[in-house]
Amino acid sequence: MDLQARKVEFIQEFLKLQSEDVVLRLERFLKMEKEATFKPLSIEELNQRIDLSESDFINNKFKSNSELKTKYLK
Repeated sequence: MDLQARKVEFIQEFLKLQSEDVVLRLERFLKMEKEATFKPLSIEELNQRIDLSESDFINNKFKSNSELKTKYLK
C-alpha cells in the first residue's frame, strides 16, 4: 500500500471516531510531530540516560505496562 492510500485509509478511520478524547490525543500527537526537531544524542548523553534509567528501575521509579495502558488507552 503506498503512502497516498494509507493516508486515505487513515482519514476514513479518523472520520469514524466518536470520542473527542481520542481526537484530542491525535491532534496533540500531530502537533508534536510537526514541531519536533530531533538531534542525535552524544555517547555521553546516551550513557547518562542509561545510568538514570537503571537507577530509576532499581529504585522502583517506573510505571508498569498496565499502568501506562490504563492512563493512555482509555
